Amino acid sequence: MMKRLLAALFMAFALVVAPNARAEDTKLSVIVFPGVQDLPMFVAQAKGFYAKRGLNVDLKFTVNSDELRGGLAEGKYQIAHSAIDNAFALKDKANADIAVVLGGDNSYNHLIVQPEIASLADVKGKTVVVDAINTAYAFQLYEMLKQKGVKKGDYEIKLAGGTALRLDAMLKDKSNVAAMMNPPFSTRAVKEGLKDMGTAAAALGAYQGSSAFVLRPWAQANSETLVKYIQAYIEAWRWAFNPDNKAEVVKILVERLKLTEDVATQAFDGTKNDSAKDGAIDLNGVKNVLNLRAEWEGGTPASPDKYLDLSYYKKAAAGM
Repeated sequence: MMKRLLAALFMAFALVVAPNARAEDTKLSVIVFPGVQDLPMFVAQAKGFYAKRGLNVDLKFTVNSDELRGGLAEGKYQIAHSAIDNAFALKDKANADIAVVLGGDNSYNHLIVQPEIASLADVKGKTVVVDAINTAYAFQLYEMLKQKGVKKGDYEIKLAGGTALRLDAMLKDKSNVAAMMNPPFSTRAVKEGLKDMGTAAAALGAYQGSSAFVLRPWAQANSETLVKYIQAYIEAWRWAFNPDNKAEVVKILVERLKLTEDVATQAFDGTKNDSAKDGAIDLNGVKNVLNLRAEWEGGTPASPDKYLDLSYYKKAAAGM
């Protein structure tokens, strides 16, 4: 089942443009990690919220942060949705001229461990799996372990890739004892016998998880298109989290993420209260992410203004 899931998730363009898109529509390539955090984009495709604004949007599932960041920087994709810390890394490490333009959620992340791990202190001397060593949810993992007295250096770190690959790594090899996972993968992990040690939000407080970011020159040259994209996201968010639409939302998750109905339902129920209204940015959450980056990478926390440009979001929201 896991092999079938991975094959479905990582087909080059498993998600294609909405069927009612027209040849004259503006084409956008958008790269994302697979997961429930993509729900507004799935809905915007399925319900025609992109198409009615003249947008033809392809969603590409990525296998890891390197592919996502590199693809955006090279211009293969116009918009990336992922942990906001990936945008920070792209700016700070590769000197890419990025702008974060939209929020999403608090990351939805759970710390998942092998069943024999009774407490996080048991991780000492063992191996944890991450997407990338020095970005995003790896920092969450290090910090949650540190809170329980387990310092970086007390454990080995293995690169596995995106969440589906981290789950696969833990299921195939019990020596991989811990990883951060969001739904539906955290939901599947528990069903497969792994153990949930709690959420990042409970351990870390305010946290800006998913966000959308772009190259500033592209945004400046395509401001109207970007505003329309954000408006479609906002409209889709409102539709997706309207309780009257839950049955159809679950169906969309089943289809797009190749889930069983019970997993899709649990994944949605477990995240609906952790999604930022209309995809707004949580500035306190942004500051917390920057503090974590400084703690684990060294230096002084940067100002959010270095990375954010919310002018497009404000214009989009004003026009709704």
